[in-house]
Formats: sequence, C-alpha cells, structure tokens
Amino acid sequence: MDDATWTFERPLWRDGAWHFVTVPEDVSDEVEERFGATAAGFGSVRVEVTIGASTWRTSVFPSTQHRAYVLPVKKAVRTAEDVHDGDDAVLTLRVVTD
Repeated sequence: MDDATWTFERPLWRDGAWHFVTVPEDVSDEVEERFGATAAGFGSVRVEVTIGASTWRTSVFPSTQHRAYVLPVKKAVRTAEDVHDGDDAVLTLRVVTD
C-alpha cells in the first residue's frame, strides 16, 4: 500500500437517510495537510474505500461537528457487507489522485 492509504476500524452511524463512518482524527489531519489544498466542492477529497469484499470510489467531507472527515457508506455496501448502524467496520481508505 502507498503512503496515502490507511486501514482502521470505526462504527457506522446515521444522520437522516445517510450513513457515515468518521475518519479517525489523526488520519483526517494527515488527509487535510496533504490533500486539503486540492480539495473539491465542500472541501471534499476523492477516495477509494474497501470494506470487506466491497470497493468503491466516493469522497470524504470535512465535518466541523466531528472535527474530522466523514465518509458516506452507500446502501449497496452496507447490504453486501452486512453492516448496520453502530456496527464497527474495518475499512481501507486510499486518497485518489488520478
């Protein structure tokens, strides 16, 4: 894995119809420091994420409430990997620069 890839375990949480994982603060700080200057709309940073056998591309978004980036987890992934609100998910996050 390259140096823009992290693996961590975090709980899934819900806000309305959306489901998220909060990126750990140390990882969020590193993403912001290294890639924040090239962030897209809303401060988003493009990433590729793997949970179990599911890999997809999305963006992480800065959250002032969480003081970290938050990662949306789509329904197809939650269903395929059988993860629900409050469940811990082991995931690998890689910043996409191409």
